Amino acid sequence: MPSPSLLASIQHVVVLMLENRSFDHMLGFLYADHGNMSPSGAAFDGLSGQEFNLDPSGARVVVSGITPSSPHPYFMPGADPGEGYANANAQLFDAAQPPTPPVATNSGFVKNFAATLTSDRQRGRPIVAGTQAKDIMGMYTPAALPVLSGLARGFAVCDRWFASAPTETLPNRAFAAAATSQGHMDDATHSFTAPTIFGALTRGGVNWAIYGYNADPLTRMTFSDTANAPASHFGRFADFAAAAKAGQLPAYVFLEPSWGPTGNSQHPNYNVALGEQLIHDVYYALRGGSAWNSTLLVITYDEHGGCYDHVSPPIGAVPPDATVGEFGFDFKRFGVRVPTVLVSPLIAAGTVFRAAGGTPFDHTSVLKTVELRWGLGALTARDAAAPDIGGVLTLSTARTDDPLAGVTVPKATGVNPAESEPSHLQQVYAELLAQHLHEPLPPTLRTPHDYDAYIESGTRQWKATLT
Repeated sequence: MPSPSLLASIQHVVVLMLENRSFDHMLGFLYADHGNMSPSGAAFDGLSGQEFNLDPSGARVVVSGITPSSPHPYFMPGADPGEGYANANAQLFDAAQPPTPPVATNSGFVKNFAATLTSDRQRGRPIVAGTQAKDIMGMYTPAALPVLSGLARGFAVCDRWFASAPTETLPNRAFAAAATSQGHMDDATHSFTAPTIFGALTRGGVNWAIYGYNADPLTRMTFSDTANAPASHFGRFADFAAAAKAGQLPAYVFLEPSWGPTGNSQHPNYNVALGEQLIHDVYYALRGGSAWNSTLLVITYDEHGGCYDHVSPPIGAVPPDATVGEFGFDFKRFGVRVPTVLVSPLIAAGTVFRAAGGTPFDHTSVLKTVELRWGLGALTARDAAAPDIGGVLTLSTARTDDPLAGVTVPKATGVNPAESEPSHLQQVYAELLAQHLHEPLPPTLRTPHDYDAYIESGTRQWKATLT
């Protein structure tokens, strides 16, 4: 349980959820220079540098560091790795189906990426020139990600935070909002009808907001709770920044990146440096506001996106409800570990934060924390069983130092070969919008610009029907 007095001092919980990266891929080398111990003396479950997978020929492929001087460092791993339940099984178990019990070895990442590259080449999918199966074992060094790593070192890193389900984006984002995916385990376009944290906050008389980046938020279209909510709960990044500066942020804020292939979501293999800029901008928007001392920022990723991690996802997860899952999945094990950094001036520098009991942190831990802070009931059995993150707040006096002082945000060079291909979430957004408009999806949508233009015009049309 958190210290009630310290959690009570938090007036604003802000969540930035990025896309499709594993913990080791982004933060595994965070404390490699200190023998995987933080300066505060806390053990850190990072990479030793000896972790390996076998490639299809049986050769060992050892983890390696991605540095600013690596070839095309901000477009690694060079192609979009396999996602979804079947690919996650191949990566975790080196088999099509989990064994009994489903204890992962995390030994199939290289083989699965090799198969993905073969399939992508056959289908003409975008791949960075020279990409090989071994590139899935490339892990970012702190020098390559100075913003994310600087906040992780300067505040708290959660080295045991797992995606809620071993699959792709939409089910995990559903867990982050509703503590269930209603049995869904794939990224087909879904509209979720389960109650969300946003509806619970409304019923509790607590204000909230969801901000897209350069478009209205996709989350609004995804859930019945949010699609039917007043327009005052939604905005874009500029609205978020203005509210933060004015000290007018609501109690709970959920931030989205931009979804296109030239955007800042950090989805492989889009430009990771743009995501570094987004994290930087969110942090300074909050830090520069009058409510900074009472704000908790959670930076996390929805799922691992096929990127390597050496920690076996735990079994023993509590199913959210009695829904039968797709592919026969029982929701009794977590997804792959994802990067999560907790930022607040009430957090001691160098904190490595894990759940105290047997149940690890997952995306529903944010829901549990919000529910505890504002006296809300649980949405499902999953968030009821989840540990909260209030215990990371250990300082009664807010810090005034800035761990990112002097940090330069990296910039990528080169061209992303995927920039002319619409992203999957652009397509999902357009499909959901067409459903809300009760019209077929225009057959003329081809490019990312086409999708952006349709989303912009269609959203205006849909919002006009709500007034």
